[in-house]
Amino acid sequence: MKPNKLSDLTLEELTKQKKQMSGIVGATIAVLLIFLGAMIFLIYRKQNLTLLAILPSAGLALLPGVIRLNQLNAEIKARGGK
Repeated sequence: MKPNKLSDLTLEELTKQKKQMSGIVGATIAVLLIFLGAMIFLIYRKQNLTLLAILPSAGLALLPGVIRLNQLNAEIKARGGK
């Protein structure tokens, strides 16, 4: 499947994708917060500081979604949308 370029989409399609991507990013943040709490608990409980290496990499899971959301916002703004 060939990915759509943002410039080829209508404003309505861009808004729909923006809402969908916002939901995905929000759900990912919720899961990562639960994961963060569990990791902090395990680090405290087991006194295993090597688990600290996992925490910074967990934020990288958000990066593609946030980049796409910013692209969608920029395209909507460029077209004069909300």
